[in-house]
Amino acid sequence: MKHFLIGIICFTTLIISTMNGCALYEPNQREPEKRLLPAAFSIAPNQWDPARRWWEAFDDPQLNTLIEEALGHNFSLQQSWARLQQAQALAVRSGATLYPDLTLGAGASSQRSQKTTAETVDRYSLGLTSSYEVDLWGRIRSGRQAALFSAMASREDLNTAAITLSANVATRWIGIISQRMQKRLVKQQLEANLILQELVELRFRKSLASALDVFQQRQLVEQARAQLPLVEQAERQQLNELALLLGRTPFSLPQIQAQSIEIPDDLPSTGLPVQLLTDRPDIRGAMQRLQAADWNVAAARADRLPHINLSVGAAYQTDELSLLFDNWLIDLAANMTAPLLDGRRRAAEVQRLQAVVTENLAAYRQTILTAIREVEDALVSEVKLREHLKGLEAQLDAAQKALNEARGRYRSGLSDYLPVVTQLLTVQNLERTQIQRRADVLTARVDLYRSLGGTWTDALIQQAGDEGQEIEQ
Repeated sequence: MKHFLIGIICFTTLIISTMNGCALYEPNQREPEKRLLPAAFSIAPNQWDPARRWWEAFDDPQLNTLIEEALGHNFSLQQSWARLQQAQALAVRSGATLYPDLTLGAGASSQRSQKTTAETVDRYSLGLTSSYEVDLWGRIRSGRQAALFSAMASREDLNTAAITLSANVATRWIGIISQRMQKRLVKQQLEANLILQELVELRFRKSLASALDVFQQRQLVEQARAQLPLVEQAERQQLNELALLLGRTPFSLPQIQAQSIEIPDDLPSTGLPVQLLTDRPDIRGAMQRLQAADWNVAAARADRLPHINLSVGAAYQTDELSLLFDNWLIDLAANMTAPLLDGRRRAAEVQRLQAVVTENLAAYRQTILTAIREVEDALVSEVKLREHLKGLEAQLDAAQKALNEARGRYRSGLSDYLPVVTQLLTVQNLERTQIQRRADVLTARVDLYRSLGGTWTDALIQQAGDEGQEIEQ
């Protein structure tokens, strides 16, 4: 018996040492698909610092505070943190079977026999059991690698959510200031229209103007008055949206102190398109999901091959508690299972996971092309909006001169009041449009920063290390 146990131990050691060195189904190393990227963007220069917190370029301390508050209290971002923790826990669980488990068991029983005399037999036991699956073809290791890449993809989802959140806060901040500027302008236009209404009514009482002139001017007054609630509605909705992004209720609205928005002089640096592969977290996440799919295929292939399981147990059993450690038994076992007929279930699983790889590869390429399009859209939007704004300023200047001419001709009796009304309406509409276009230029700048991505989100993970468990590679 002694030689038999020694043989079992040697055989088990040999299996573990040789099987762990067997061939592992490893997928091919994935390289970033730089061929999809152009050499340079169409407009902006080629320097870009992805670690910079882009909103600081607006030089507004309150905007900085709002974004920092959103990054710390936004509930959608907290959900992303929770999903990251879940993915990390799954990665730990997937790798747990790489190591033997150990279970402690203890028991006590009492039996009473009634044949001739009542006799009670007490029995005590204490034991340890351990089992281990030899990862012969790397199935467990492949599953663990897939789970690790999935967890890293979840971290990139968190980074993407943080970038999107910062852009949304900045967009709402721009929108609120824009609506307040429009509200001030509408109030000024309403006050000016009321003054003109008094003048027209005075001329009417002196028989220098017709009733139509009075009604036309009143129409302008009511139009400006009707515009004011819409502007106030848009402002309040933007404030409510910003409060939600900050993790507040609509009854705890943030206080925006800025009274106007300034347009930066030049376009920012964008870097080279190839930097998107490292600066855009959604591209990095798509690549990691593709790699996770590759490892899942490797695990599915290994699952079609034989499995070897080892188990060992040591137990103490006795009828006397004081003699428990004097009677012991050790048990060693090894078994192998191999799939023979499964209705092609495992083969179908391999084919399914290969299709998942194809899907994720297409998604990765689509993500790269989408990133390029978003940068180009943001660049052309800002450039063309700036050109439009210059044309709008020239149009407003011409409209103001036309309004002055119409007023002069009306006071001289050379025309009726309709040209004055028409030009006054044109000027006031252009003034409101000008404010909106200035906000659109800044919004395009925010879209550009968002589309360029950034690595500043890595600092968020380091700061919140207590909230998310780091993966041990």
